[in-house]
Amino acid sequence: MKVLLLAGGFGTRLSEETDIRPKPMVEIGGKPILWHIMKLYSTYGFNEFVVLLGYKGYYIKEYFANYFLHQSDISIDLKNNHMEILNNTSEPWKVTLLDTGLNSMTGARIKKAQKFVGNEPFLLTYGDGVSDIDIGKLIAFHHAHGKALTMMSSQPAGRFGALNIDQNNQVSKFSEKPKGDGNWINAGFFVCEPKVFDYISSSDDTVFEQEPLQKMAEDGELFTYQHEGFWKPMDSLKDKNDLNQLWNEGIAPWKMWK
Repeated sequence: MKVLLLAGGFGTRLSEETDIRPKPMVEIGGKPILWHIMKLYSTYGFNEFVVLLGYKGYYIKEYFANYFLHQSDISIDLKNNHMEILNNTSEPWKVTLLDTGLNSMTGARIKKAQKFVGNEPFLLTYGDGVSDIDIGKLIAFHHAHGKALTMMSSQPAGRFGALNIDQNNQVSKFSEKPKGDGNWINAGFFVCEPKVFDYISSSDDTVFEQEPLQKMAEDGELFTYQHEGFWKPMDSLKDKNDLNQLWNEGIAPWKMWK
């Protein structure tokens, strides 16, 4: 299956970084978060990617155009203008970089990838969130119900610490950022059948998370895989710093590769 990666948004909530680069290229541990997501899929044997570009898409193009060079040891003879590759450590990835429009919404970007996917199931995710999701189990769950789309869901932690307070205002228990209100939310790792494209119009203002997903739910074509493990989107500078801290301390839950 091909993996579609949504990488075209403006990332306005992370403007400290996205003024100069697209959000998927913001670095965690010296590598773009997009790379971390691709490494996760590659761990499960999925190495063919379609990156849906928009804002500053050229930045992502240049990264992958020079990827082989940057991942290899090289010897350069300046006199003869000759370069020799000494050691290649690049991943076995095939990457299609697809311009889907600067102002296109998520549904429009996905729809524009239809001809590259063909009449086959595909994987889909956003280019700004990492997880320790077992892709194999996610796909097995999808095949078991046989409907159009499986969405991974997660219960995010609350924003603040929670207090248990008795009638005398004494705190009997403190929980640092427990689960929020108990609701499961869209965590952005999808398995899709080709019929998903039938739910998406070609209009550039089509938002995948609105009418397409709502209509699939109404038609009984949307199932969710409840993931109780790690998932974190990078929506703010604090999120970026938190992810970098996990990586630098060697305890990044999403690092499932050697």
